[in-house]
Amino acid sequence: MSNSNTRTRQQQTESTEERADSSVSCPECSGKLVQDDEHGETVCTDCGLVVEEGSVDRGPEWRAFDSQEKDQKSRVGAPTTNMMHDKGLSTNIDWRDKDAYGNALGAKQRKKMQRLRKWNERFRTRDSKERNLKQALGEIDRMASALGLPENVRETASVIYRRALDENLLPGRSIEGVSTASVYAAARQAGVPRSLDEITDVSRVEKSEIARTYRYVVRELGLEVQPADPESYVPRFVSSLGLSEEAERRARELLQNAKEQGVHSGKSPVGLAAAAVYAAALLTNEKTTQAAVSEVADISEVTIRNRYHELLEAEQGIALA
Repeated sequence: MSNSNTRTRQQQTESTEERADSSVSCPECSGKLVQDDEHGETVCTDCGLVVEEGSVDRGPEWRAFDSQEKDQKSRVGAPTTNMMHDKGLSTNIDWRDKDAYGNALGAKQRKKMQRLRKWNERFRTRDSKERNLKQALGEIDRMASALGLPENVRETASVIYRRALDENLLPGRSIEGVSTASVYAAARQAGVPRSLDEITDVSRVEKSEIARTYRYVVRELGLEVQPADPESYVPRFVSSLGLSEEAERRARELLQNAKEQGVHSGKSPVGLAAAAVYAAALLTNEKTTQAAVSEVADISEVTIRNRYHELLEAEQGIALA
């Protein structure tokens, strides 16, 4: 019995070796096989027989010619982002109790996932600084979404808040106040400013606190924030009012003339932009009202009327000159 078992094992070993040899050597001439990655073929080097074709290329779709280029192009997982307190490097456990196929989990698995979710959340925010950062970045994302700000502004606001946290600027100030000031500063730096009233509408703190915290953060961090340009508000106001491109172009001309005459000095850029849009709509025979412009720009109709007359006087001054 033992002799027959031994012979069987020997026969199995020999057949396995034969299959292995056939996979690495040519079945026609027993020559050496090589992989042709360019054509996706396995070819014999001696007789040229194509043993296998249509092989799957499991490498990346890009090419690199040096190690530096390879490191730049290589990607593993999602990119890091400053908009998350852990920069997106930790694991997220979905709150929906479903598997990868969308099927509901059983009772035992649901309890297990609840425990894992709880401990995962505890490990993600291990100290007060991380909890602070998580709350602030959530506020920044909420406000930026409500204001319709692009992703680069959210990223910049997150970096500003991280710098404020690292330089210990938060003691004596609320998390909401500093995060709101970061959004306000980031929007102005990116050239898509929002007025202080618009920021206040989506924030959880008072207008005075936002302005005070903004000045403090800009001064302490040395941020370079240029004065808001009235022209940067024009496209948004024109779009909200449904006016034409001709009205937008005319509003920009009015503001440029006002700058040449020095009318813009000391005036609110939001008020100048709103008045320019209103004046441009009248000059291009498009229907709009001071009330509609006031609602879009979130300023009073009195301000629009005052700036409106100043813009027209500057226009006349340019024409006479």
